[in-house]
Amino acid sequence: MSSLLTLLLLPLSWLYAGVMAVRNVLYRIGLKPSVRFPEVTVINVGNLRVGGTGKTPHVAWVVNWLRSQAQHPALLSRGYGRRTRGYRWATTEDTAATIGDESLQQFRHFGGEVPVVVSEDRVAGIRQLLHDEPATTAVVLDDAYQHRRVRPQVNILLTEQERPFYDDFVLPAGRLRESRRGAVRADVVIVTKCPPFLSATIRQEITRRIQRYAQPAVPVLFSCYHYGVAVPLTAKAPAELGGDIVVLTGIARPEPLLEHLRTAGYRVVHHVRFPDHHAFTQPELEQLAAQLGPGQCVVTTQKDAARLLEPALAPLVAALPVLYIPIEVRFLADGEARLAELLAPYFQPHAVV
Repeated sequence: MSSLLTLLLLPLSWLYAGVMAVRNVLYRIGLKPSVRFPEVTVINVGNLRVGGTGKTPHVAWVVNWLRSQAQHPALLSRGYGRRTRGYRWATTEDTAATIGDESLQQFRHFGGEVPVVVSEDRVAGIRQLLHDEPATTAVVLDDAYQHRRVRPQVNILLTEQERPFYDDFVLPAGRLRESRRGAVRADVVIVTKCPPFLSATIRQEITRRIQRYAQPAVPVLFSCYHYGVAVPLTAKAPAELGGDIVVLTGIARPEPLLEHLRTAGYRVVHHVRFPDHHAFTQPELEQLAAQLGPGQCVVTTQKDAARLLEPALAPLVAALPVLYIPIEVRFLADGEARLAELLAPYFQPHAVV
């Protein structure tokens, strides 16, 4: 967005930010009610900015850590992009259309061993989840930082290193859902998508700028993506990725994936790019197939792979050599230990946090 357009839109941003500020005050003083669930630990992973900040792999990290501590976590999100309504418990019969692409990705990632639930009403969703699965000890909320009706015990705020919230403006001049001061509700801030060897000097400067808006004692951690070995999605795909590739994405920011592929030595001959959560269509896949040269493969993300598995697309997708690149979160310096230290007291017997 140009500087001139940003300036022209700032009055609308101030108005929107004011409305959100009043809303937050009403929740803080109790005129708008929020619900706490003392019988279970609720952990929210969210952001201030519209667009991808890496929530899905960070949610997966939290769930994996909980399982390593012998806890029984469940995942709850609104199921963005789904075509259904109400409370829904993910099963093997579900698709991205019924529970959303991110929820489907998580369900498949954990092999159905972790309950994944979608519900627009998070309060009702948590209550129903605890009724359906009373052994649940932790509920991980995906993208509920602005959903003030639920009061989590732990609020994890994510912000990208290249697009930090403190350099952004509220919609429509920028991409923030609320003002930068919303960071004050965070119990920990994680700066995501960092280079693996981000210097201590840069980390200190970023921390200083974040702490202008967050609580002074709040930990600021740094994470990066670790890309795994390409996984065949279809029978036509080779066992290993090689040669020239066509990249297919429908995510907010495909640039880190493209950089990884190029650094790894692959030649990206074409990038077919769609908006975040894009629902692929048959004509789009037919056009993709026509663009493939001899020996070329289609490389996509794990999130996009979930949407490619829609039943209506099955014949077209099955005819394509498609692989997806899994990712996981890794922390810089002592970030992993510090996050575990923050979470651990909530799961110690008789602890009062």
